[in-house]
Amino acid sequence: MDAPLPQRRWPALLALALGAVAIGLTEFVPAGLLPQIAQDVLGDEYVHAPSQAVARAGWMITAYALGVVVGAPLIAVVTARMRRNHLVIGLLVLFVLGTIASALAPTFELVLVARFVAGLPHGAYFGAAGLLAASMMGPGTEGRGFAIVLSGLTVANVAGVPLITLLGQTAGWRVAYLVIAAVFVLALAAVAATAPKTPAAGGSPAAELRALRRPQVWLVAVTGALGFSGFFAATSYIAPMTTSVTGLPATAVAWVLVAVGLGMTAGNVLGGWYADRHPQRAMLLGFTGMILATAFVWLTAAWPVGLFTGAFLVGATTLFLAPALQARLIAVAPGAQLMGAALNQSATNIANSLGAAVGSVVIGAGLGYRAPAAAGVAFGVIGLVLAVIGAVLNRRNAADVPSAQTVMAKR
Repeated sequence: MDAPLPQRRWPALLALALGAVAIGLTEFVPAGLLPQIAQDVLGDEYVHAPSQAVARAGWMITAYALGVVVGAPLIAVVTARMRRNHLVIGLLVLFVLGTIASALAPTFELVLVARFVAGLPHGAYFGAAGLLAASMMGPGTEGRGFAIVLSGLTVANVAGVPLITLLGQTAGWRVAYLVIAAVFVLALAAVAATAPKTPAAGGSPAAELRALRRPQVWLVAVTGALGFSGFFAATSYIAPMTTSVTGLPATAVAWVLVAVGLGMTAGNVLGGWYADRHPQRAMLLGFTGMILATAFVWLTAAWPVGLFTGAFLVGATTLFLAPALQARLIAVAPGAQLMGAALNQSATNIANSLGAAVGSVVIGAGLGYRAPAAAGVAFGVIGLVLAVIGAVLNRRNAADVPSAQTVMAKR
């Protein structure tokens, strides 16, 4: 597909980014509304044991993440030959349905099912939308296209998540999710109206599946899945940490999420720049920073300055690391671009699921709301060890693994 004229390109790119904003909302809003969700769907349990109910409500974060893990590679294989603009539109339709079902589900069990369904299109969206945006930008500027789509996540975390969290605290979490569904509808209409028609994708299910045969792919994916769990362990229960550990009012939760979002924005910009130059070193620095940031939250969350500073640092170090992980997956999965992007999302959301689940376990064991941050330190250490192993193996096999830039240049 030839790159469209700028006056037609930018509305389409912004429409794709709006879809990412909505995804950021549906993924991260539960972290700020777990007490309200627990009180609504686990009423009797919440009255008798609030912390236990909040911990159980955290499983809706896990359910969404599991949907991403299952859906990302499955959709990448099934839709390998599908037109990218048609695929993006279909995925947004599934997002709308899953988010509305989440808001209307009458029982906790059905909420979990709805969150799983809503997570299915997540990974494939970022893969397909990123490739579509890259094709619109034209040769030599593909990276900017991916960055524009991903910028929707940072916008969601800086502004959207805090605002929707405040709405959920005042009007109810179900109203918040109906508003998120409306954002998905807007993104769907915008993409349908502006995205250029694309030819059928040149991939094949067999080519996408062949990427799974490479041991390097699995090592990078496992590194991301375990290492990123530190971020999600530390942030999934940030609402009860803010109110019960730091002693701030519920309205302060939104501002803590702003701190996380600002950190993510700064980390994404710096991490993208550094990963282009030193991808392996960026992974090592990112995991080291994550360990220090989650330890900082664990040790200082009792004080407002510590909580806000730690929230910023956790967001910054995690997003500093993310571009390096994506670059590495591109490098070790040549010829299977959609699968590479999907595996990155699968790894991230295995981390989301695992981090939230471990946080639920340690809180349920009576260790308090700071304990998930301590678990985050342990996950960061595991990620750093695996990244060191990957760096050693990469040096030994450098001649056999193309760089991310080389892979992108062949597109």
